[in-house]
Amino acid sequence: MKGRTPTTREKEWMAAARETGCIVCSEFLGVDTPAAIHHIDGKTKPDAHYMTIPLCGKHHQEKDNHRPKRWISRHGDGRIAFEDEYGCESELLSLTLAAVGTLEGNKI
Repeated sequence: MKGRTPTTREKEWMAAARETGCIVCSEFLGVDTPAAIHHIDGKTKPDAHYMTIPLCGKHHQEKDNHRPKRWISRHGDGRIAFEDEYGCESELLSLTLAAVGTLEGNKI
């Protein structure tokens, strides 16, 4: 999906969110996993780059019908299955905001 180029401030937000690690792994499995950014509502709307959550590959895009239920993926298994398991993306965004706020020296 092509999107609007993020501003410097939006890039800072996404970097800080990514630095917190996968929000699902952190909240549901108690582990720190490197993450990529998932845009909740596309990349073209106003503030789209702030409406993002950090997800690892397994929770972001992979689909594997044989893996344990805890590895439901947002894109691989779909939004409904993902939210049924982990809560709505707006709740995960709230958790991300809290996690970013706890980063030492964070100015976001």
